[in-house]
Amino acid sequence: MSTSFPQPIDSGLVPRFAGPATFMRLPLATSAAELDIALFGIPWDGGTTNRAGARHGPREVRNQSTLMRSTHHVSGIEPFKLARVADIGDLSVNPIDLLDALARIEAGVRSVVVAGAVPLAVGGDHLTTLPVLRAVARSGPVGMIHFDAHSDTNDLYFGDNLYTHGTPFRRAIEEGLLDPHRVVQIGIRGSIYAPDEHAWAKDQGIRIVYMEEFVRRGASDIMAEARAIVGDGPTYISFDVDCIDPSMAPGTGTPEIGGFTTREAQALVRLLEGVRIVGADVVEVSPPFDLAGMTALAGATILFELLCLVARQVAETRSSAGAR
Repeated sequence: MSTSFPQPIDSGLVPRFAGPATFMRLPLATSAAELDIALFGIPWDGGTTNRAGARHGPREVRNQSTLMRSTHHVSGIEPFKLARVADIGDLSVNPIDLLDALARIEAGVRSVVVAGAVPLAVGGDHLTTLPVLRAVARSGPVGMIHFDAHSDTNDLYFGDNLYTHGTPFRRAIEEGLLDPHRVVQIGIRGSIYAPDEHAWAKDQGIRIVYMEEFVRRGASDIMAEARAIVGDGPTYISFDVDCIDPSMAPGTGTPEIGGFTTREAQALVRLLEGVRIVGADVVEVSPPFDLAGMTALAGATILFELLCLVARQVAETRSSAGAR
């Protein structure tokens, strides 16, 4: 395999606490041109309804991602030898104008998609996923596998406000960005606003897997169903770090007890193997509420898990194209 692809800084030569602060210690690129996979931050939390701070998530996930090495210990995947990957920095945001921020994020992700790279984003609150989907699904709706404590399909907040981190997937379905019959939400739990809070989502065709069902059935069974639901069509992966129990990931805006262990979260993501991933994100890491970087480390580790899957997908697509 070619070694001319961008490579991370070797921690055996430059210690992890030194050198540029980039995702996985990769080179910093000015654009997604000539990349297969573009890592970038979305430092914005203007959709947060309570505990703000996720705007600082990308910077701290970069810091903790220095702990990632070059090879996945289970699969043996070496993502940086399979695909051209780099950190393209943070997207332009507007911290005081929500609609302008969404437009800026969409434009930034569109440049990645047009360049032919798969976007891997680090937020930011979960509303950042909406403009990412606007860019990824411009040619047609996509499916989604969504790990979260919350469905994020509510409607209005504080009067007639359409856009918060509790509404992105309702808006995405209304805008035709998601095919609700190819959407699975896993890990949903916690108190809700009303008994019928999830009725709209279920009526659209979304498959909601509550935490209690996950505990009964286990990761393998749940993910087999999830893969069957999304099929072989284009699929987006959204990982809200609050799906992990706050005892292991306290640094998030809306913690809910009773969540996944970090080991279960890794297992779930690894079982995405074979899904046609057209984009992914890790969101809601909020460093002001974190302890010893635990949540940011979980976010960085999940980002590496996703990167390995997408890198293998890129390599297999390239190999298939070359065989024709």
